[in-house]
Amino acid sequence: MRVLISGASIAGPVLAYWLTRYGFDVTVVERAPALRKTGGHAVDLFRPAMDIAERMGVLDDVLAKKTGTEWLTVYDEAGAPLAELELRRIFGAVSDRHVEIMRDDLSEILYDATRHDAAYVFGDSITSIAGDGEVTFERGAPARFDLVIGADGLHSNVRRLVFGPESRYTTWIGGYLAVASVPNHLGLDGRMVGVAGAGRMGGMYAAAHMADARAMFLFRTEQPLDYHHRDVARQKELLRAHFGDLGWEIPRLLDEVERTPAFYFDSITQLRLDTWSRGRVSLVGDAGYCPGPAVGGSTSLAVVGAYVLAGELAAHGGDHTRAFPAYEAELGEYVRRSRAFAVNAARKIVPGSRFELWAMARLVRLINHVPVGLTRAAVKLAGRNMRLHDAIRLKDYAAPRETTSRP
Repeated sequence: MRVLISGASIAGPVLAYWLTRYGFDVTVVERAPALRKTGGHAVDLFRPAMDIAERMGVLDDVLAKKTGTEWLTVYDEAGAPLAELELRRIFGAVSDRHVEIMRDDLSEILYDATRHDAAYVFGDSITSIAGDGEVTFERGAPARFDLVIGADGLHSNVRRLVFGPESRYTTWIGGYLAVASVPNHLGLDGRMVGVAGAGRMGGMYAAAHMADARAMFLFRTEQPLDYHHRDVARQKELLRAHFGDLGWEIPRLLDEVERTPAFYFDSITQLRLDTWSRGRVSLVGDAGYCPGPAVGGSTSLAVVGAYVLAGELAAHGGDHTRAFPAYEAELGEYVRRSRAFAVNAARKIVPGSRFELWAMARLVRLINHVPVGLTRAAVKLAGRNMRLHDAIRLKDYAAPRETTSRP
């Protein structure tokens, strides 16, 4: 049974891994001319995603590439120390098994685990998908597939072709994130440093195995900004407009942003679809249910979603009319809770006022003086959503002996 996956970042390779193990014939098409190695930003894998990585045999590779960032130091806009946080206290409270890894490192690990079993086509993109599975491409010849899966991110091309314009399904939840590769001129090792003010935070961090560093900017606005997600010049202009008056290392970081070819900018936007499947097409990861970049654990959710989609297709012998609804039912509660968590986190991750900034600093100082076990207990009492990732229980899927050709 032939399956076409659009997107070779995270969800696409995970889906390809499991589908090939279940006997499907998998092709992955990626718009970029090669595997993306433009720097990327740090992402989190929580217990269920870590368990899947272990089942895939890539856990050691993931652990070898963990960032090693253990401390966060924050200054106020005047350059005075504001707060210092031992990050393991937070992550240890919300998950019993967690690792932070650069997104491009994770993508490369997943690609290496699948490139000998799935066919990868770089530098091409889908232009149309017919109801019978006939697919046309920008460069390649048309071909027919039994199933087409969009794993191509928040701005999914597959979703646009099959479900309609992105604007129908996105909900802006109040902020923006930018990340750029910059020289590690501060010699950071195991520490993230930055400056925070009302409605904005900027700083830099480095992974233990990296020669460079990442500049990161988070900020809130009252209304959505006017820009296109591929207009990099406009994005950098907006970034300077919101951070150009800050001191500390921010002027140098903004100058580096102008020079770097590795730059990411996007809104903290949530995707809300009633269904992720239509006909022979389904969506996985951010393409189908992005809870919000930087605030909802979207990378872990993408890994779990790919694992579940492949498992349900295998369990139903490739019959998408049964597998797709089962996939959505199995993942639905996780998606809904991730959305709720992200909306709350988007409001709190960047303090919106000087009072909120002051309160955040006091809370951080309190956390640093409370035993880790007590912090974990407090998080558990705070509600299910705080430990939503660890609450997910993975099904064990057994591959059928063969999949059907065209259900």
